[in-house]
Amino acid sequence: MARPEKIRLGDLLVQQKLISQEQLGIALEQQKRSGRKLGRVLVDNAFVSEEQISEALARQFNIPYINLKYYNINLGLVRLLPENQARRFRAIVLEERDGLLLVGMADPTDLFAFDEIARIVKRDIDIAVVTEGKLLETIDRGYRRTEEITGLARELSEDLGDTYVDFGTLTDTAGTEDAPVVKLLQTMFDDATQVRASDIHIEPQEGRLVIRFRIDGLLHLQMEADSKITPALVLRLKLMSGLDISEKRLPQDGRFHVRVRDQGVDVRIATCPTQYGETVVMRLLRQDGGMASLDKLGMPPEMLKRFREIIRRSTGMVLVTGPTGSGKTTTLYAALAEINTIEQKIITVEDPVEYRLPGINQVQVNEKIELTFARVLRSALRQDPDVILIGEMRDAETAQIGLRAAMTGHLVFSTLHTRDAAGTLFRLVDMGTPRFMVASSVQAVVAQRLLRRVCESCSEPHIPAPQESEWLKTEGVPPEQWGGLLRGRGCSHCNGTGYRGRMGVYEMLEMGREMIEAAAHDNAAHFMQIARQHMRGKTILDHALEQMKQGHTTVAEVMRVSNQVED
Repeated sequence: MARPEKIRLGDLLVQQKLISQEQLGIALEQQKRSGRKLGRVLVDNAFVSEEQISEALARQFNIPYINLKYYNINLGLVRLLPENQARRFRAIVLEERDGLLLVGMADPTDLFAFDEIARIVKRDIDIAVVTEGKLLETIDRGYRRTEEITGLARELSEDLGDTYVDFGTLTDTAGTEDAPVVKLLQTMFDDATQVRASDIHIEPQEGRLVIRFRIDGLLHLQMEADSKITPALVLRLKLMSGLDISEKRLPQDGRFHVRVRDQGVDVRIATCPTQYGETVVMRLLRQDGGMASLDKLGMPPEMLKRFREIIRRSTGMVLVTGPTGSGKTTTLYAALAEINTIEQKIITVEDPVEYRLPGINQVQVNEKIELTFARVLRSALRQDPDVILIGEMRDAETAQIGLRAAMTGHLVFSTLHTRDAAGTLFRLVDMGTPRFMVASSVQAVVAQRLLRRVCESCSEPHIPAPQESEWLKTEGVPPEQWGGLLRGRGCSHCNGTGYRGRMGVYEMLEMGREMIEAAAHDNAAHFMQIARQHMRGKTILDHALEQMKQGHTTVAEVMRVSNQVED
């Protein structure tokens, strides 16, 4: 293919009537002041979208525009162009056709990049236009660090030889940034961030070390290495989180902060002794990702409207329930962020503090020095708060203090591990809390689960398997409603799983007069009957089935959630 000619982007967009001359003038003025690229300035001002710019360039040069969202990359070809050059030139090798390499470029007018890419890959190239945003996401996926991590693990293993780690020397060299163990951990965090992992599991087995990432709720094997590097990794992580490096017989918890790919990540770490050494689980909490707002959680519109009204009340308790990892904390923080104003004093009591919110007083529980939930909560009530968040109702004492605070003019948020919204009040009574206190304090209970989303890049129509068909019929979904069912085929965007990202499904039990009267009496069956009447058609399962019919998730995912709710 001939080299593309140089053109002026602004003139091209005006010529194709995508922006006005006035908008171009505004953008050029801003570009002069900020030094940013003109295309980025136009997109940031919402004068034009990235896709429109790419399509305009494609038309001008008579070359294809490729939407990378629906493109399954070939990792072998992608790596013909080293990652540094791919990021520098905003380009990616896509496919081989007629003896030429097809390269996607965000800026096909960059003549220097065109020549350099052809020189590096030592082939003639054709170009297609791709949007910069999708290109950078694809580069993140295409240049995963798996091989680098395996190589660093091997290097560390060779460094250690056949002997076990000498604590003294490793402590002395722990700060050196070129030590293999430091490089290995940095690369591991880098890779985990690229694939949106929520947890890293380091697990020594007999003769080998297994490292797994949890992505969208499921564990994926990242690599296996020689088990003799385990003590070096664990030691380094303990030093980073201020744990006792000499204590290997007891579990320990800690946290540290790292910068990965220009974003801050808080890491919660838990170690545990096992037969073959200490296992480590690290929860990654991204600080630069922005707090999810209530609008983004995916609550049904009617429920969201009621929930917003409830969290603006001045007294009472709002509970969010569900198993570990169901997004309870995200929901509570979204609620706090919504009511966080200069007029409100908000105190949180957590173990640990998961996200940092400006303008809020956050207290971390520390059992070692007897700074328990109950103790912090009593102290917090003397700090004249309007709103209190209790990380978790773990015992009767904490529950009673929280409920009493809700009765005496405070709005209290907390979480509980229960299966559904209706069973939550009985859980509080089981913990030893007086029934009248529960009935008069609790305003609403939100129960939730997380469902995996069908990968948009490889979604295809799905015909239910016989078992799925039977289940759908029993849940009242007739065959005529199966037309919109989708599943993910598996592609490079979703690591072959067919799923990418997760969404919440919710139910809410609001404590109206009838519910309060039923809860105050010692008749569980009567209460459950009234609760079910109130929630008919609005349960977690109903919400999940609706998402399935709209093609957002699969039958298999809804069946999984159904089993959790109905166990």
